[in-house]
Amino acid sequence: MTQSELFIQLLINGVTLGSYLALIALGYTMVYGIIELINFAHGDVYMLGFMISLTFLGFLGVRGTLGGWQLWVVIFGVMLVTMLCTGLINMTIDRIAYKPLRRAPRLAPLITAVGMSFMLENLGMIWKGPSQILYPDIFPAFDIPNGLFGLNTMVLFTTKDVFLMGVTIPLMVVLTLFIRRTKMGKAMRATAQDREAAALMGINVENVIRTTFFIGGALAGAAGMMVGLYLNTGRYLMGFDAGLLAFTSAVLGGIGNVTGAMLGGYVIGFLNAISDQYLSPEWTRAIVFTTLILVLVFKPSGLLGERTPEKS
Repeated sequence: MTQSELFIQLLINGVTLGSYLALIALGYTMVYGIIELINFAHGDVYMLGFMISLTFLGFLGVRGTLGGWQLWVVIFGVMLVTMLCTGLINMTIDRIAYKPLRRAPRLAPLITAVGMSFMLENLGMIWKGPSQILYPDIFPAFDIPNGLFGLNTMVLFTTKDVFLMGVTIPLMVVLTLFIRRTKMGKAMRATAQDREAAALMGINVENVIRTTFFIGGALAGAAGMMVGLYLNTGRYLMGFDAGLLAFTSAVLGGIGNVTGAMLGGYVIGFLNAISDQYLSPEWTRAIVFTTLILVLVFKPSGLLGERTPEKS
C-alpha cells in the first residue's frame, strides 16, 4: 500500500469511527447544556440500541445478506423503530431518575446516573447474555472500483462505510438545523443559556428537557444499530467503551456545544486511526486522553466551547 493509499484508508477509518462517536457525544453535550448533568447512562442507551435493533431484525427473520429495496426498507424501518424505543427509554430514565433531583446538589444526580448505567448494563447482560453477540451481516459485498482516484483495491472501502457516513452525517446536519431554525430548537438554546429566564418568558422547560432526552436517546439508538451493522458484533459492555470515548469527544469539543461534540468525535476518530496504524492499539487510549488533557490545559472550555460564568 502506497502512502497516498494509506492516507485515504486512515481518513476513511477516522471518519467512520468519528461518525458514530459524534452521534453518541451529541446526547452527552445536549443534556449537559440543558440541565448541566453528565448522563453516564447514555452510553448504555447506545448499547440498548444495538440490542433492540438486533431483536427487531430477528423478528423479521433477517439472518444474512439482503439486496435491492428489501435492504433499505429493513434498515430504515428498523432504525426508525429503534430510535423511537431508545428515545422513549432515555425520556423514561430522566422521568424516573433525574427529574426528582432537579434541585438537588449536583452530586446526587451524578451518582444516580452512574447507578442507572450499571442497571442498564445488567439489563443488557440478562437480556442477551455476557458473551459476544453476533449481528447479521446484511450488506452485499462492495469493492472500490479499480483506478478510482488513481488508487487500486488495496484501499478498503465498503458499502458499510458508505452507509455509516451516509446516515450519520445527514443526521447531524438535520439536528443542527433543528436547533438553529425551529421553535423548539430556539427554546432549547434559551433553556441552555438560562433555565429560569426561559421559564419566565413562557418556555415549558420540562418539555424542552424531555425533548432533549428523546433526541439524544434516538441518536444513541441509531448509533448502536449502525455499529452493529458495521462491526457485526457487540456485547453488553459496549456502551461503556463507546460512551467513554464519546464523552471524551464532547469534552474535547466543548461540553454543551453541539458543533463541538461533532468536531470532538471526528478528532477522536482520527486519533484512533492514526495511533492504531503508527503505534499500537494498546497505546490508543493513552494518546486520546493525553490529547484531551493538553487541550484542556491550554483551552479549558474545549476546542469550540465558550467560558461561561458559574450559575449561582
